[in-house]
Amino acid sequence: MNIGRHLAGRSAAGGRTAGRRFAAAVASGDAGLVALIIGAALLPLVLANGYYYDIVMRIGLSAVVAIGLNLFIGYAGQISLGHAGFFAIGAYASAILTSRYHLPGIVALAIGAAAAGLVAFIVARPILRLSGHYLAMATLGLGIIISIVINREVAITGGPDGIAVPAFRLFGWRLHGLQNWYWIVAALLVVTVWLSLNLMRSAFGRGLRALADSETAAATAGLDTAGMKARIFVLSAVIAAVAGSVFAHAEGFITPDEAGFLRSVEFVTMVVVGGQASTFGAVLGAAILTLLPQFLAGFQQWHDFLFGIILVSTMIFLPRGLVPTLGLRLGWLRAATALPERGGVP
Repeated sequence: MNIGRHLAGRSAAGGRTAGRRFAAAVASGDAGLVALIIGAALLPLVLANGYYYDIVMRIGLSAVVAIGLNLFIGYAGQISLGHAGFFAIGAYASAILTSRYHLPGIVALAIGAAAAGLVAFIVARPILRLSGHYLAMATLGLGIIISIVINREVAITGGPDGIAVPAFRLFGWRLHGLQNWYWIVAALLVVTVWLSLNLMRSAFGRGLRALADSETAAATAGLDTAGMKARIFVLSAVIAAVAGSVFAHAEGFITPDEAGFLRSVEFVTMVVVGGQASTFGAVLGAAILTLLPQFLAGFQQWHDFLFGIILVSTMIFLPRGLVPTLGLRLGWLRAATALPERGGVP
């Protein structure tokens, strides 16, 4: 009997440990990354036609931008209302360099990402000296400047009418078809999620969290807060530019609307609704903000009103965002933090 009770106790303890390990894996993102890969692999089985492929690709690319922006907003505790400008830099770089100068698509993508990173690097130091609504206004101004340049330089960008984007070519291979682009977008999303998760586990990621909690305390502890903010701003801009380049080639046409203020606000809203400082929250926020207009398409007169009600309700009842709030309520994070420091899943 004593042996039986001992074995039962060990079994129960083992079950609790396994449950905590699973909860820790969920909280750390490993299980979520695996689920994302499996979901991306199986999703084409239920996509009936090109329209659904297009919607899913838009979700994936918006999620990529939102994940990069979440590094700056959610983890670093800053704000940017001009990220659509970096998205447009990547898109227009690919459009112009491939259509007018006949460069390979991958070269145009790299140049667009480098151009966005360079712009972000140049403006990072003066802009990131600001904070709060001053920083928001500065980044908003940057986005507006990029949008004005795209609209005014008609000879180069096509102006308000937009510009056609040639098919993506690499070493004579021509990439076309929404199904093929789906796999490119899915791979880009998985890589971006993996990058975000691993970055936040690094010493730099822990520094970003400290910066978000208190910039003064982080500086007192010896962290280069200005340099950290500049680096994460540049990284988020490069991610947005890469997504913009892929978007331009996948859609085959780009307009200045992608650089507009409302597009930047949409990216920020994706981060806030899904959950700040949550990589998978950014993915969920991108899915909701992309799908919601499709569901409300039949209510054209009430579209903006219903859209606003849904967003305001989310902010009131789920102030931390969807993923962090639901995670806390389901006990994932509590179970993960209950793990002992040694022997737990990192």
